[in-house]
Amino acid sequence: MAFFNKLGSLARQSISQKGQVPMVSMLNTIRCMSSSKLFIGGLPWSADDHTLKEAFSGYGEVIEARVIMDRETGRSRGFGFVSYDSSESASEAQSAMDGQELGGRNVRVSFAEERSRPPRSYNDDYQGNRGYDN
Repeated sequence: MAFFNKLGSLARQSISQKGQVPMVSMLNTIRCMSSSKLFIGGLPWSADDHTLKEAFSGYGEVIEARVIMDRETGRSRGFGFVSYDSSESASEAQSAMDGQELGGRNVRVSFAEERSRPPRSYNDDYQGNRGYDN
């Protein structure tokens, strides 16, 4: 239900501003709202996977909760991801938890977006003569 409300709100806003709905904006909203993975920012440094799962489990079945750690220090980077079994649960958690306090800090909750990475070629990993003919 929240998905359709968000989609309708976006359509009304776009139509009132420009007279038409921009397709890219509409597709991005559909993609984000149909997702069941949330980005959680502003986590306390003490947060771990278990803490994150516990904080978000009241809104549906949490499939995965992961705090992102720094590779060199092993310390939390202050953000993580929570995946739900349904987009409805994710939407409910996003609405309820965004701006709420967790471990003394106000967390930011939004739908996770896929990072677009250009395809890597063999030369990207090669440390020799790049771009030079032998």
